[in-house]
Amino acid sequence: MWEGHNKGLFENWADCKKAVDGYIGAKYKSFTSKDEAQKALEDNPYKHIGKKEKIAKSAIGHSKTPPATQSIAVDAACNMVSGEMEYQGVYSLSGELIFKMGPFSGASNNIGEFLALVHALAWCKAKGVDLPIYSDSKTAIAWVKNKKARTTVTESNQNIRVFDLITRAENWLKTHTWTNKILKWDTENWGEIPADYGRK
Repeated sequence: MWEGHNKGLFENWADCKKAVDGYIGAKYKSFTSKDEAQKALEDNPYKHIGKKEKIAKSAIGHSKTPPATQSIAVDAACNMVSGEMEYQGVYSLSGELIFKMGPFSGASNNIGEFLALVHALAWCKAKGVDLPIYSDSKTAIAWVKNKKARTTVTESNQNIRVFDLITRAENWLKTHTWTNKILKWDTENWGEIPADYGRK
């Protein structure tokens, strides 16, 4: 651990996690041996952090690059019967909640995923934070890229607030720039996204 609530070597992940939870810009990495870790600790952290690493092969035999731990994850949940939707964003590593919105009536999961991504971008812009943002929705990522929510949900008296949020989100995308990478969460290989509501 080069930078965190505490610095130095940690024997286990639980202690390391305590040292990085809620610490923006923590610099750390795991190593296969204590000697290797000690040498790296005495070196420039940027020679070690961010290098592509491979995790164990999955059940289908492909090795995958793990997600960036210093990142934000967003997700939405929608009750398909009532149409009530909510969304949230968390720090990927710690699961610490950054924002939580809803429930909103007369929406869809795609709308929630889209609003969550734009909310995260706006939050990062306001805070001056340049962390990558993960979503498990290809649709929402495409909507953000195109700066347009191409929803099939029909506007009604029930969901005026939702469509107001969509309009505001689209306008924000058209009037702002950002440097955050928007990345697809690989659920198949990494498990559920950290912002998942756990209602499946």
